[in-house]
Amino acid sequence: MSSAGPRKDRMAETPTAQHSPPARPEAGLMRDMFRTMWLIRRFEERAAEEYMKGHIGGFLHLAIGEEAAVVGSIAALRPTDPITSTYREHGQALARGSDPRAVMAELFGRSTGICGGRGGSMHLMDAGRHFYGGYGIVGGSIPLAVGLGFAIAYREEEGVAMAMFGDGATNQGVLAESMNMAALWRLPVVFFVLNNHYGMGTAIDRASADPDLFKRAEAFGMPATQIDGMEVLAVYRAVLEAARLAREERQPSMIEALAYRYRGHSMSDPDTVRVADEKERWEARDPLVTFERVLLGQAALTGDDVAAVRAEVEGVVEDAVQFATDSPPVPVAELARHVYAHPWDDAPTGSAVMP
Repeated sequence: MSSAGPRKDRMAETPTAQHSPPARPEAGLMRDMFRTMWLIRRFEERAAEEYMKGHIGGFLHLAIGEEAAVVGSIAALRPTDPITSTYREHGQALARGSDPRAVMAELFGRSTGICGGRGGSMHLMDAGRHFYGGYGIVGGSIPLAVGLGFAIAYREEEGVAMAMFGDGATNQGVLAESMNMAALWRLPVVFFVLNNHYGMGTAIDRASADPDLFKRAEAFGMPATQIDGMEVLAVYRAVLEAARLAREERQPSMIEALAYRYRGHSMSDPDTVRVADEKERWEARDPLVTFERVLLGQAALTGDDVAAVRAEVEGVVEDAVQFATDSPPVPVAELARHVYAHPWDDAPTGSAVMP
C-alpha cells in the first residue's frame, strides 16, 4: 500500500483485513449503528454552533467524518468491555450509551454534566458504562487500557480492553512500552489507531518514517490489520475478530483504521494546511451517506425510516442543548472538589488551599 499524506492520498485503495470476516450483523444492529452515527454527527455540528456562540469554553475537538470508525468499533464490543480514548471523544461516549443531555451539559460546564461540569469536552468519562475517559495527554490513555486489560486477565474474566488513539500518538514512546507489555503478558487488549492522516496540522508522512502504522505491531509479534475506517461494517468486522482473539486466545492485536476528519484539529484551528481537493475526495465517501445506501439496498431501511431517524436524532440533540442551557453552572465553592485535599478558600491571602 502506498504511503500516506496530502500528496499520496490512500483513500482510493481500500485495505483488506487479514482475517476472514464474520457474517454481516443483523438488520437491527445495523439500524442502531446508523442512528448512532447520525446522533454523533448532529451532536457535534450543534456543539460547533454552541461553541461559536460562546456557550462552550476551552477546546472543542470534533470527529465529524470519523463516525464509522467510532461506531463500528464500539458496536463490536460488549457493553462491559472497557474503553479509553483521546480528547476527541464525544462520539465514543455517545456510542457507548452516555446520555446526550449529560454530555452536552459537560461541554457547557454545567453541574449536570457527565463529570459534574469539571472535565469539559476533552475529559468525558462514564465509568458506569465502562468508558474510562478521554485524555488531553497525547497517548496518555494507552497504558490505562493495558492496565484494564491486566485487571481482566488477573481476575480471569472474559472482557476486552480497547485503547483508541490517533495517528499522532503512535510516535509516543508509551505506545511501544504498552504494546510490549501487552504482548509479553498476553493481555486482552485491542490497540485501535484511528488514523485521520494528520496530527494537528502535520501530515502522517511528515511525522512517521513508515506511515503504515499497523506495522508497529510486528516488533511485538502481534497480529495487526489496516482497514477502511470510512466503512462502518469493515470496522465492525475487524474489531469483532480482534475481540475474539483477545477473549479466546488472550492475544492482543492492533487495528489501523484509515479515516478523515472534515474539520480542523479543533475549533480554534483555521484548517488552512489541508488542500481543498483532498477534503472533497474524502467527503465524497461520507460514512453516513455510504452506509445509508447499503441499508437501503438491503431493505434494512426505507426512505421513510431514514427521515424518521434524522428527525428523532434532531429532537434528541435539540433537547440536549436546551437541557445544558437551562442547567446551573458549577458553584464556585465546588470547583476544587476532587482536586485539592483542603476545602476551597476564597480568602485573598493567596492560593485557594492556603489558610
